[in-house]
Amino acid sequence: MRDPACMWNEPYLETCCRAALHRLCLAGTAGRPTGMKDDPCLTRLAGKGLAQQNGQGRFFITDEGTARHASEVLKQQERHNAKP
Repeated sequence: MRDPACMWNEPYLETCCRAALHRLCLAGTAGRPTGMKDDPCLTRLAGKGLAQQNGQGRFFITDEGTARHASEVLKQQERHNAKP
């Protein structure tokens, strides 16, 4: 389990935004188009630096978003935090 003191340093993601982050990860290099029901969440994720929007309006996951997806959605700890 992650250190509870460290968890409060990360902004909380609502369930809908965690789901949008997962869909964004699944979309891969194709990204997510605008005009979908999760637009508000994708915009929120972009504001937190977890996603970015390109010139055509598609959303893509950032490196920070990939790390957050691994820790919060997949529940994987970072390798340097794992104890042997």
